[in-house]
This record gives sequence, C-alpha cells and structure tokens, in this order.
Amino acid sequence: MKMFSMSALAAAAAVCAMPFRTKAAPTLTLAAPTIPPMPRAIVGATVRAEAATDPKAMIAALNGAFEEFKKTHAQEVSDIKAGKTDVVTTDKMAKINETLNDLQAAIDTQAKQIAAGNLHGNGGREISDPGYTTLFGSFMRDGTREQEEKLKSESKVGVRAAMSEGSGTDGGYTAPIEWDRTVTERLKLISPIRAEATVQSISKAGFIKLFTDRTIGSGWVGETASRAATATPQFTALPFTPGEIYANAAASQDLLDDSEVNMETWLPGQIELEFSRQEGIAFVAGDGVNKPFGVLSYVTGGSAAARHPWGDIKTHGVKTAGQIDADSVSQIIYDLPAMYQPNAKFFMNRQTMSAVRLLKDSTGRYYWQPTYQVGQPSTLLGAPIVDVPDMPNIGAAAVPMLFGDMREAYLVIDRIGFRVLRDPYTNKPYIAFYCTKRVGGGVKNPDALKALQL
Repeated sequence: MKMFSMSALAAAAAVCAMPFRTKAAPTLTLAAPTIPPMPRAIVGATVRAEAATDPKAMIAALNGAFEEFKKTHAQEVSDIKAGKTDVVTTDKMAKINETLNDLQAAIDTQAKQIAAGNLHGNGGREISDPGYTTLFGSFMRDGTREQEEKLKSESKVGVRAAMSEGSGTDGGYTAPIEWDRTVTERLKLISPIRAEATVQSISKAGFIKLFTDRTIGSGWVGETASRAATATPQFTALPFTPGEIYANAAASQDLLDDSEVNMETWLPGQIELEFSRQEGIAFVAGDGVNKPFGVLSYVTGGSAAARHPWGDIKTHGVKTAGQIDADSVSQIIYDLPAMYQPNAKFFMNRQTMSAVRLLKDSTGRYYWQPTYQVGQPSTLLGAPIVDVPDMPNIGAAAVPMLFGDMREAYLVIDRIGFRVLRDPYTNKPYIAFYCTKRVGGGVKNPDALKALQL
C-alpha cells in the first residue's frame, strides 16, 4: 500500500508557513481506492503518494502542521477581534486543516497495516493452503474440482468438506476457513464500528440476548420477625436478526483463463471494499430492515430509541444551535458512567474533527492533540478519536459525535461465512461471482454511549 515520501512529508509540514496568495486548486495524485486521500499540495508544493520509510517522520509532519495551525488560528481570532476578515488567513486555515486530516488518516492507515501484519502473522498477507489454492483456482476458472481426487490421495480429504459446507440448498460454494477468516479480518480493519464493537458469530437463524432489570427486593428485619417475599429480577429478551449483504463481482473468462488476475486477491479485495462500505453505513444509521440497527437509531428520538429494555442512548445538547462548543464536549465525558471511561473513545467524521480542532479551554490550550506515537490515534480531551466516515456532518438536529465504550455498547452478529455462487450464464462472456454474507447488529448496552446533538 502506498504512503508518503519523506520529501512529501516535509512539504506537508512546511507548507503551512507559505504566504497563501493564490486560490489555485491543490494538485493531488490519487492512489488506490482503499488508501485515504493524500495531503493536498498547496501553492505549488506537490504531495505525491509514494512509499514512506519512516513513520516517525509522518508524526513529526503532523505535529509541525498542528503548530502552524495554532499560530494561524490565533491570527484569525485576532483579525476577527479587530473587526476585519483576511481571506488569505481564512484560506490558509482551511488548507492546514485539510492537511492535518490527511496526515492523520495516513497515520491511521499505517497503524491498520501494522495491525494486519500482526493479525495474519505473515506481514499481512493471506494465509495460503496449497490444496485449497489449487481447488479454488480451478473452481474460479471453470467451476470444476479437477485436483480433488489427487488431493484426497494426499490425505487432503478435509478440503472438500470445507468447500461444500452450507451450500446444499443453493448449489453454491462456501469458502473454506482460510479465505473466510482472511476477509473477516480485513473487514475488521476497514470498518471502524466493526473494529470497535463486540463481534459474535452465531450458528442459527438469529440471536437472542437476555437483559435483567436487576430489581432485587431487600429490607431490614428483626431477629424473630417474619420474612415476607421480596421482589426478584425480571428478564427481557432482545432479538438480533442478521440481514444479508451481497456483492456481485465479475471477470471475463479470458482473464481467468490467462491468469491476468490473482484470483485469491482479486475476489476477496472486491468483497472487502463493498461489504465494508455497506456495513459501515448500516452499523451507524441502519433501520433494521434487512440490515443491522444502526447505533444512531437508538439515540433519543431515533427509530429504535424504544427498542432496548434499558432505554435509549442519552443525548447532550449544545449552547448554540448548529455549533459544537467546548463545554458541551466536556459535558458528555462526565455524562458517561465512570465504569465505561477506561475504554471510551470519540466517534466522528473528518468534518467534525476539523471543527473540534478549534476548541480551547480557558487557558488557551487546544482540546484536540495530534498523535505523538506510532499506532496511536489523535485525542480530544485525552480520549482517542475514531474516524467514522458515515457519522453525520455538523448540521441542524444532527448527531455528529458519540462518546463511550463501543465494545460494550454495540453488538455485531455474523451468521456463517461468505458464500460464493459461480454464475457463467447470466452475463456472458463474464463470469459472475455472487457473494453473500449474513450480518446483523444493534445496541446491547445504551448506557455505555452518550451522544452530542446539535
């Protein structure tokens, strides 16, 4: 995966000090779709997407840009107090903010790469089984299992069982555990909510979680007084039903025959992009219709606010409509019970990050702080920030920010694994690979999250 060159990082850190006398659009070289946008080139300085060799240089660039951000913000505030507006300063401020967002996104991506390497144990590459690779390759090309008898003679009997499990009713092909595990791990790294939530694999059509109100009666009594019956806890069942997510990737038969594509990389790659995009949307704002209940649907006034037996996710308002203020951000931290504070994080998108980056306390210190260590996120009031692209933007009545322990609050349900149905007939000359996965989700503890509502 491509990153920044050392020269590009130096340019990004130093560019904030330039005079900003032009409004020319920044020059940008786009990388692969899975890589976050690169820092903008400003005033002739071109930032290219090349391999970075030193993660510390990226952090140094981020911190250097933040120092220039603070100076520019101070100048902007001074201009406003003096009753004037400098377009140059305002333009410079916006571009520095974009650079900070991009640098932070690049650092986060590198942290995910490191995590992927640790997860797979082989530098982030897929786990390869020679027997499975041979069978999957023949299935992708022509739908046959030409090497199966040979593999069976080599004590590979278990491969066939892994290939056909769960496909009796639809004639499909279920990927064995090596591939399924790899794609699931990728999705955990790509989808922010999945990575932060509790993930439960199930073997039935649904999942029911029991909740108790913990209402236990008690009382003081004399030594020989009679003991009346006391109240006992009541239980409530909350169902979690998975919906189905699908992707329909295709490749020409010639491409498959001529091995122009690495099939075991191509197909899982297509799936991870589409599934993570769909999951990300549903885990945040899903309405529960053939999809998960999104976390925002449980917020006060949401469509699922009355669904949970413990109530909704409580909100905290702001002082000025449509604007995030420092006091309100501080208050939602104190609204969260102490038992959930150790693992609590802020969840917001990049537009909201740009707004909270301006917040300061009474002594002039900024609430937002850049990362100072490889693999660590930036923080807001000491709590880590998770970039969730599907969170709402700042606007009237929006909920652009959540704070709390997402692992305690949200439950993701996975049913079976990925299924692949090879279809050579529907769209000749292309071979379609119809891939499905059943996923559900919902809030399991609304007390572990608090929301900021504008």
